Amino acid sequence: MAIPVIDFSKLNGDERAKTLAEIANACEEWGFFQLVNNGIAEELLERVKKVSSEFYKVEREENFKNSKVVNLLNESGDKKLENVDWEDVITLTDDNVSEWSYQTSGFQETMKEFRYELKILAEKIMEVMDENLGLPKGYIKKAFNGEGGENNAFLGTKLCHYPPCPNPEKVTGLRAHTDAGGVILLFQDDEVGGLQVLKDGEWIDVQPLKNTIVINTGDQIEVLSNGRYKSAWHRVLSTIDGNRLSIASFYNPSLKATIAPAPQLVKETNEEMDQTYPRFVFGDYMSVYVQQKFLPKEPRFQAVRA
Repeated sequence: MAIPVIDFSKLNGDERAKTLAEIANACEEWGFFQLVNNGIAEELLERVKKVSSEFYKVEREENFKNSKVVNLLNESGDKKLENVDWEDVITLTDDNVSEWSYQTSGFQETMKEFRYELKILAEKIMEVMDENLGLPKGYIKKAFNGEGGENNAFLGTKLCHYPPCPNPEKVTGLRAHTDAGGVILLFQDDEVGGLQVLKDGEWIDVQPLKNTIVINTGDQIEVLSNGRYKSAWHRVLSTIDGNRLSIASFYNPSLKATIAPAPQLVKETNEEMDQTYPRFVFGDYMSVYVQQKFLPKEPRFQAVRA
């Protein structure tokens, strides 16, 4: 099995209906799909890879060699490490742009341009979801912006590297989890694999494909769709060779936004299903998520209900 690969450009042509159906099926059956011809210029994607790789090599690699996870692995003996991840990660947001790297030439400008394009793509994907779910155009974006539509939905970006690991059987690159937020856009390494998604009880590789954007749905899309679009469990394996680049951007609701199943979708399901997802404030959900990220998601929904 392989996760669906969808040509996003065909939404604008004679194959629109077929492409909509492909995206609907991917959301319902996988929670993951890859977009080719996604509207982001290949020149920009190549530049993102270049500056991100330079950034890690110049500004992060030596620090990682002295990091907690490296020290724990060296001291672990025969034991497997359970509560750490073999990754180097920084977070980029609009609020911390002044802290972004200045040593790596072109890093700040390139990542700002990339994040701008990703936000546009995320909003296009949400409109496709609206259409496929039978919701009014802009429904999901409006829900994410919260009351009054102050446009407080936000895009956070995790720039990750998974360096070569001498004992990949003893530590995971990133432990299995579902994503807390809305629509996730991943620009992953096109040579070094490691990302896997759980499908019908089996871990499936997310195949590296050059200059594609991997899309997956987070917990908030699962709630809004009343379970039609499930957030998928995924993980990253560590590898003995190869330095894996992974840039994950999260289009998330405002922390003040109230999230609940769309009323149009609640009416179509039975009474038992209607009680599955509560109404909650996204900031409250995040408070629970940071404590329970690597645990089953269903208790998180019940915790915010309580």
